[in-house]
Amino acid sequence: MQGNLNEIDICSILQLIELGQRTGQLWVEAHNSHQNHKLGGEDSLNLHQVGNGKPQSWFVFFLNGQIVYCQAGDSSLSRIDDYLRHYKLQKRPDNQLLTTLASTNSPEYAYIWILLEQNIISPKIARSIIHSLVHETLFDLLSLHQGSFIFDLGKALVPQLTTLEITPLVTRITKQLQEWKQLYPHIQSPEQLPVLADVGRLSASLPEATVNKLQSWADGQKSLRQLSRYLNRDILTVAKAIYPYVQQGWLQLVYSNTSKSNTTTQNYEQVDKSKGRIVCIEDAIAICETIESILKLNGYEAVSISNPLEALSLVFQLKPDLILCDIAMPELDGYEICSMLRHSTIFRFVPIIMLTGKDGFIDRVRASMVGATDYLTKPFTGKELLMLVEQYLNSDYGAGVQT
Repeated sequence: MQGNLNEIDICSILQLIELGQRTGQLWVEAHNSHQNHKLGGEDSLNLHQVGNGKPQSWFVFFLNGQIVYCQAGDSSLSRIDDYLRHYKLQKRPDNQLLTTLASTNSPEYAYIWILLEQNIISPKIARSIIHSLVHETLFDLLSLHQGSFIFDLGKALVPQLTTLEITPLVTRITKQLQEWKQLYPHIQSPEQLPVLADVGRLSASLPEATVNKLQSWADGQKSLRQLSRYLNRDILTVAKAIYPYVQQGWLQLVYSNTSKSNTTTQNYEQVDKSKGRIVCIEDAIAICETIESILKLNGYEAVSISNPLEALSLVFQLKPDLILCDIAMPELDGYEICSMLRHSTIFRFVPIIMLTGKDGFIDRVRASMVGATDYLTKPFTGKELLMLVEQYLNSDYGAGVQT
């Protein structure tokens, strides 16, 4: 069994494996979403890739339709070391033993068994680590919408320390992902790094013990995912705990390659804004390119973004004068994006024009309810697009809205 995730989602694949009580392994690789954030010849960051620029991938091992283990594709042992830190375990296996792990089909799992055999961890701790790693891997996989997969029937991963039923896990994690969405745009990715932004206000508002904890966590070196491992808590619990501080601006969340992000933002800001900067959020690449071409030919600065999740981060960097936003998109639809942006003072008065293939009264009413400025039905002509853009980018509109 193999295919692409735009044909069948991870949840359905897991259900098929569970119903068929299959034994083997599932390999999943995330694909680039072909973002088109071009401006002044500069490409923006691709947040779906790991730091070395390689696509992320995962392995899930099954026994009779139940999960035995989940492993990150890079075969790094750092995930397990993060959990060992939680248990304050200083002892490590002999280096010679560790060198043998590369020859196994699951180095992480073999590492856990070495730790068990050398009495560095107990079976209870080993099961807890496995449960946590399965949970965090499925959290990533169930939020993935672009990629490819291969399921191979084969021998089970041995020996087994525990097995996990798929349906209860998927139900629980799906609910968590729905709650995770509500944290946008303040919290966007488990790989973001918390950094203290206003120690003075933190100290004035929180107990000293809480401030000290935040200072030890939010050092710009540890990601939210790492913190969840150190604390042995799921990522949603950790994100919810810091969310009020991020919302207040006392904590900031950055990516590990912030320097590249800052450089890109500076390049954006250095471009002459001539007739105005417009961001188009649209998951159809062809439409993105068409809109971008029309706007640039008519003297506008245009940026197209085909991934709605990344759009929320980038629009805060770009500070556009007008936003074009498709309604029907995966992960986050246009209504959700518009509502989130309107909750920010930065975008309270920025014109947001919704793009959709539907021409129904209900859609227009719903767009208006979430704060959309206007509505453009696809397919539309270049003349229609430019007339609407010119209508809302003249100085009278902005002044009129704010009075």
